Amino acid sequence: MSAKPAGTASPHFRAAYDDALAQWPFPVDSRGLPTPYGLTRINSCGPLAAPPLVLLPGGGATSLVWRAAVAAGLGRTHRVHAVDLVGEPGLSVPAEGRPIRSTGDLDGWLGAVIDGLAASGPVTLAGHSYGAWIAAHHAARHPRRLARLVLFDPVQVFAGLRPGYVLRALPMLLRPTPVRIRRFLAWETAGADLDPFWLRLQDTTAGFPTVRPVTGPRPDLTGPGLPPTDLFLAERARCHDAARVAAAARAALPGVRAEVLPGVSHHSLPLLAADTVARSLAV
Repeated sequence: MSAKPAGTASPHFRAAYDDALAQWPFPVDSRGLPTPYGLTRINSCGPLAAPPLVLLPGGGATSLVWRAAVAAGLGRTHRVHAVDLVGEPGLSVPAEGRPIRSTGDLDGWLGAVIDGLAASGPVTLAGHSYGAWIAAHHAARHPRRLARLVLFDPVQVFAGLRPGYVLRALPMLLRPTPVRIRRFLAWETAGADLDPFWLRLQDTTAGFPTVRPVTGPRPDLTGPGLPPTDLFLAERARCHDAARVAAAARAALPGVRAEVLPGVSHHSLPLLAADTVARSLAV
C-alpha cells in the first residue's frame, strides 16, 4: 500500500479519473470545496437555476459512478452536484489533523458541503450504498434542511449485511488489487457488462491510500419532520435481501416509497439502472 497521505491520488488514478469524467455528456464544473474536514471534490453540471441535487457514491467508488444517470436525464432536470467522499477513492483530500472518525464528523462534513454549494433552496440528497447511509444520518439530524431524501440500495440503514457478502469482500478490502476488485464485482453483478471507463477507474483504486471508513449505528429516521423519502433496492443484491429491506423500511417509515428494481445488483444499480435512477430523481 502506498505511503502517500490519504486522499493523494496517483498519476494512474488521476488519468483514469479524468478519462471517466471526459465521458460525461454535459459540461462539468469541477472544484475543490473547502470544509473543516478537508477539500471536497465536487463535479457539478446541469442548469444553474434547476433544483439542486447532491449525489453521494458508495464506499470504494467515486462521484463518477453517477455518469450514466446524468446522461439519462439528470443533467437536464437538476443542478447536479456529484461528490467524492473524503477518505475514499476520489479527488477529495482529508484535512491534516482533523480526520473523520464518527457519524457526527460525517454529518458536519456533509453539512459544510451543502452549505458551501450555496444552493438557492433545500436540496434533494441522494446516496448509494455507504453514501446512502451517510445521507440517511444527515437527514435524521437535519430533516428540515432537505427537500427530499433518496436512498439507493442503502446498507446498514434498514437491515444489516449478509455474512457471506462480507466474507466474499474481505480479500478485496484487506489487500485490494485490480484482479480482486474485478473478481468481486463479477461475482456480485453476476458478470454484468459494466462501463469500461468506470471499471478502469475501479482498478486504479487498488493503490489508493484511504482512511478506515466510519461505521456506526443505523440512523433513526422515525423523528418528526423527515423529508419525503424514497427507497430503491436492487433485486439481485448479494449484500442483503431486497424484499426484506423494503418490508423493514415500510414498517419503520409508513410514508416511504419503497421499490425493488428488477435485474440489477447492489454494485451495478447506479450503472445499469440509470434510466430508473434519473426518472426517480426527476419527480
